[in-house]
Amino acid sequence: MKIAIVGAGNMGGAIAQAIIRHGFTDVDSLVIVDPVTTPVENIRVLSEVDETLAGCRLVLLAVKPWLAEQVAEQVCRHISEDCMVCSVVAGLTLERLEQLLGKRALFVVMPNTAVRVGEGMTFVAHQNAEQEEVEAVVSMFSCAGEAMVIPERQMGAAMALASCGVAYALRYLRAATEGGVELGMSAADGQRIVAQTMRGAAALVEDGAHPEAEIDKVTTAGGITIRGLNRMEECGFTNAVIQGLKASK
Repeated sequence: MKIAIVGAGNMGGAIAQAIIRHGFTDVDSLVIVDPVTTPVENIRVLSEVDETLAGCRLVLLAVKPWLAEQVAEQVCRHISEDCMVCSVVAGLTLERLEQLLGKRALFVVMPNTAVRVGEGMTFVAHQNAEQEEVEAVVSMFSCAGEAMVIPERQMGAAMALASCGVAYALRYLRAATEGGVELGMSAADGQRIVAQTMRGAAALVEDGAHPEAEIDKVTTAGGITIRGLNRMEECGFTNAVIQGLKASK
């Protein structure tokens, strides 16, 4: 599948690297359109949108929001009717994409920043797309982590959990590291311990464990874990998380 990525900054560049690394496409079938950056060696790089896009089956818009509509109009002049268009541009809706690009397979795609390390959480909403086209887009973004199809109306909630959630998880990591320092650990050791503990907890859930069941396994009667959990709740831990997520939507 011939693919063009328009905009090769942090997000576009990370996706380009991921799809090459996982063999979703090869360097001969990928075109980068960016006046400054090339994220992968030996890929054809264009400084601006031109007729080279005519043979593309999929175009990914990954430009800055203030450039998105102008670039989409330029892309529309060069691509074929069966070319899918994906946008990772914040605030660009499916309705607006159709106004700019006509009735074709359109995708609003929202990855989080962890795509840079191949552990992203990406959400895909679509319009006018066949099932095989949806599967192709999900497969493409799965090269950089996990991808999930959701209705566009749920994008706000999903991004609060995944995009803002990266910051919230890292704030917990930092707080726990600081707590470790107070308990006598070095900052470096504390961060390493907390990061691995978070990875382990996530792996338990991914393996099918229920969070509360795993919590019960380590909260023995009169033990230190239950005392710590109760103190966190006294300080508003669960409510703070919920209210933070609601404020982020």
